[in-house]
Amino acid sequence: MPLPDISANDADFLTDPHSFYARLRATGPVHHVEVTAEYAPTYLVVGYDEARRALAHPGLAKDWSSGAILPGITATQANRNMLEADPPHHTRLRRLVAREFTSRRVQAMRPRVQQITDDLLDAMAARPQRTADLIKALAFPLPMTVIGELLGVPGLDRERFSYWSKEVVAPTSATPSTTAHHKLGEYLAELVAAKAKDPGDDLLSALIRTRDEDGDALSPEELIGMAFLLLVAGHETTVNLISNGTRALLAHPDQLAALRADYDGLLDGAVEEMLRYDGPVQNATYRYAREDMELGGTAIPAGATVLVSLAGADRDPGRYGDPDTFDIRRAPQGHLAFGHGLHFCIGAPLARMEGRIAIRALLERFPDLAEDPAGGPPDHIGGSLIRGVTRLPVRW
Repeated sequence: MPLPDISANDADFLTDPHSFYARLRATGPVHHVEVTAEYAPTYLVVGYDEARRALAHPGLAKDWSSGAILPGITATQANRNMLEADPPHHTRLRRLVAREFTSRRVQAMRPRVQQITDDLLDAMAARPQRTADLIKALAFPLPMTVIGELLGVPGLDRERFSYWSKEVVAPTSATPSTTAHHKLGEYLAELVAAKAKDPGDDLLSALIRTRDEDGDALSPEELIGMAFLLLVAGHETTVNLISNGTRALLAHPDQLAALRADYDGLLDGAVEEMLRYDGPVQNATYRYAREDMELGGTAIPAGATVLVSLAGADRDPGRYGDPDTFDIRRAPQGHLAFGHGLHFCIGAPLARMEGRIAIRALLERFPDLAEDPAGGPPDHIGGSLIRGVTRLPVRW
């Protein structure tokens, strides 16, 4: 029996990966699949309980940069981040970053996030044709502006950065992702150097200055890695939280009407259901088995790659009743859209805040918002990491 291939950018898979994961899940929670040659053999985890276990499993490593796991692939400065690190190195990096990337800093940005959102919606409302690509008009510029200002780089070259970022998370055949990694690393090295010479009251400056009780600090390479992680993860995921969430609401008029009738009571839960139902990260980044292990009744050999399907886990009927139904009144606590365990997304509070502000302001400003049928069929982002569309034509 041929192995399922989740890397071929098959149109049916990109349009509806949930059906693919459901078919696999029906025969077991863990499956041997085909991705690309350098990652073979790969095991895909689609069951909820097994996904939680894998995300927190000490026998699954994230650091591949020694060369033993992926020989022939060279790590760049951008790879020196905590997402691609294991304890105790990960513990040290996360502690240093958490000293500055605090809930207080995030909450202090709330008025600015609202202002940026309102300005973008003003620009949409001024369009005489009453149509727009919601991603270009709101879902992309909002998180890109927010994360740029948070890190203290409001003059970020958005066009170049966006291109490199997309090549990293969803590489095309035209430009290998390793090239994008190198280019992005060089660009961020310049940003970090400039910020070190002219610090401000921003997160990147604070990360440059921060020291723990023992005087430990982030090295220049680690600062570049953290800037990479915060910038890429800080906007790519939120773009698709806003766009996927809007698409889900527009496709379910009863849920949209309920939310419009009770923002205060239902908005927070609606955003959590958007994350569960069609979250922005389809599969977590790769993990590597340090030793022979068993997961969900499947033997996984040492050296194998393990891919945890957040999308598959969050629609597991063993965890959620009627999981393919979008229900903003559901109690989706425990969803895995932001991961689980040591690598739980440090930017989750910021993403949630941006999502809540953007969705509410968008719906309040445009009471008759709808997808624009003249915009053509959706073009889904390639690959199996990010879940979303490249454009979202809407009308009002």
